Amino acid sequence: MEFILFLLMGAGVGVFGSLVGVGGGLICVPVFIFFLSAGGIYPYFSTAAQITGTSLVIVLANSLSGALAYVRQKRVFFHAAIPFALATLPGAFLGSYIVDRFSVGMLNLYYGIFMGCMAVIMYWNATHAKHTDVLELPKNFRYNRKIGIAASMGVGFLSSIFGVGGGIIHVPLMVYLLNFPVHIATATSCFILAVSALGGVATHVFLNHVIWIPALCISIGAAIGAQIGARISRKTRSRTILVLLAAAMLFVSIRLILSGSTS
Repeated sequence: MEFILFLLMGAGVGVFGSLVGVGGGLICVPVFIFFLSAGGIYPYFSTAAQITGTSLVIVLANSLSGALAYVRQKRVFFHAAIPFALATLPGAFLGSYIVDRFSVGMLNLYYGIFMGCMAVIMYWNATHAKHTDVLELPKNFRYNRKIGIAASMGVGFLSSIFGVGGGIIHVPLMVYLLNFPVHIATATSCFILAVSALGGVATHVFLNHVIWIPALCISIGAAIGAQIGARISRKTRSRTILVLLAAAMLFVSIRLILSGSTS
C-alpha cells in the first residue's frame, strides 16, 4: 500500500511540477515534513537533511522527464539554459553540506518564510502584468545573461538546502526580470533543474541523506506525471500557471511557518 501511495503521489508531483516548471519539491518537502517525519503516518525521515536529500532525488527524476518532453517540443532556450544550469552547480554542492546543520523545525520556518515571500510577489505580478501565451521566442528576443547567471548561483544554493530544485525562483526570475514568455520559462527551468538537481543529489547521496524507498517509488510516478504535465501545459494559459503556482506556495508557506514556529 505504501508503494502504491508513493507512486500516486509521484504522478501528482510530476504533473504539477512539470506544468509550472518547479520540479516537484514544492510538494514533496511539505508532505515529507507533515506525514513522513517523526509523528507522521510513516516516519521515514529523522533529519532535515534526509528530507531535502530525498526530495531532490525526486526533483531530478521529474525535471529530467519534463526536460526531455520540452526538448522534443523545442521549447527549451539552450542559450540561457546551459549557462544558467552550470552556474547552479557550485551552490548546489555547498547547500548539501550546510543543510546538515538544520533541524526539521528550522527547515519548516525558513522554508515557509522563503516560499511566502515568493508567492506574494508571484501572485501580484501574475494578476497585474500582461502575459502572452506563446510557445516560441520572438526572433529579436534579448535578455541580460549576466544577471541570469549571477542569480542562478544563488538558486543552486537554496535549492539544495530546501530540496526544491530552484524552479520557484528561476521561473519568476526569467519571466519578470529577464522578460521570458511563461511557457518558455517553465520549459527552460525544467532543463536547468535537471542539471542543478544532479549536482545536489550527487552530494546528498555521498553524505547518505537519501531514503531510497520513497525516493525511488515517488520518482517513478513523477517521471510519468511529468510527461503528462508537459502536454497539459501547451493548452494552459500563462496567467493560470502562475496563479496556481503562487496559490500552492502560499498555502504550504502558512502551514510550514505555523509548524516551524511551534517546534
